Amino acid sequence: MQQDDKTAGQQPVRQYESAFEWIGGEPAVQALVDRFYDLMDLEPCYRELRASHGPALDDARQKLCWFLCGWLGGPDHYVSRFGHPRLKMRHMPFSIGILERDQWLACMDQAMAETGVPGALRVQLQKSFFNTADWMRNRAGA
Repeated sequence: MQQDDKTAGQQPVRQYESAFEWIGGEPAVQALVDRFYDLMDLEPCYRELRASHGPALDDARQKLCWFLCGWLGGPDHYVSRFGHPRLKMRHMPFSIGILERDQWLACMDQAMAETGVPGALRVQLQKSFFNTADWMRNRAGA
């Protein structure tokens, strides 16, 4: 399905059954999510994104980790607890425009870079994250 960043002349190219396996399994997903939310707290450029999450991030961290595990092809922790994600419906209470979309994408990209997500996988995830984040916008004209 997918492969790592090694080229044919260096080492045999490894094939992965899923993006979940390629990223490194649940510990890597948890590290990515933790860095994502840590950056949201640390970096002023994610101020509006952070403000939309309320004072505590623990619940959001856990739910995003559970969701991403299944979305990447691993265990469906989120679905087993809450049913279908219904992403757009669950995010309707939050004002999501271009600014929030772009901050979410930038924060996730920075987290992927800082946690060592393989380059080819990172490119694939950037595209998928963009499509989902753009679809989640619910503020007209923004």
